[in-house]
Amino acid sequence: MKKFAIAAVLAASAFVSAHAASITGLVNTGTFASGSQDTNYSLNGTGFGYVTKDNVWPIGPWIANTTTSKWITPTKNQGDSFDATSNGTYSWKLSFDLTGFNASTASFSGKFAADNSALVKLNGVQLGASTGFNSFSAFSASNGFNSGANTLEFVVTNLAQRSGNPTGLRVEFTASNVTAVPEPETYAMLLAGLGLMGAISRRRAKRNAA
Repeated sequence: MKKFAIAAVLAASAFVSAHAASITGLVNTGTFASGSQDTNYSLNGTGFGYVTKDNVWPIGPWIANTTTSKWITPTKNQGDSFDATSNGTYSWKLSFDLTGFNASTASFSGKFAADNSALVKLNGVQLGASTGFNSFSAFSASNGFNSGANTLEFVVTNLAQRSGNPTGLRVEFTASNVTAVPEPETYAMLLAGLGLMGAISRRRAKRNAA
């Protein structure tokens, strides 16, 4: 009985070592101090945006900031006006790496909002669209991941307006999962545990037959 328990522990340990974990690198907008740059999200491939302050226009009509996520804007002054005569496009990119994980098991879900609207893409494939800045829109993915570097891109469109025309992005992840690729010693432990359990079962079968 004791040997069987040891074998079961070996097999269980191997299974646990390859369990699902949340995806490192999927972070909400605005996790830095208000007024500072959010270096998680690159802007137009040349720099970073800034974390907004609470209760400062346009936070209201924009969805209120929370301790979970905040809006980010192209400039430190969140009320700056952009795109007076033609629509503006702002590409916000978040990178994460699945090296050491089984990309086929990856998944995530979240919600986002933008002024005025946005598309979200995983490695160039569209996942969803934002309908505006006073409500969240959902997005998710369960395929399309790379085994190494991955990119989430939020392409924001700011409609032309001569004054009072700020723009920003808000992203909040609600769940993410991915399974680690087991190390060689993990397979050895699993095989050892299963082999010991099989040997014990065969001995029991012979004893019962006798």
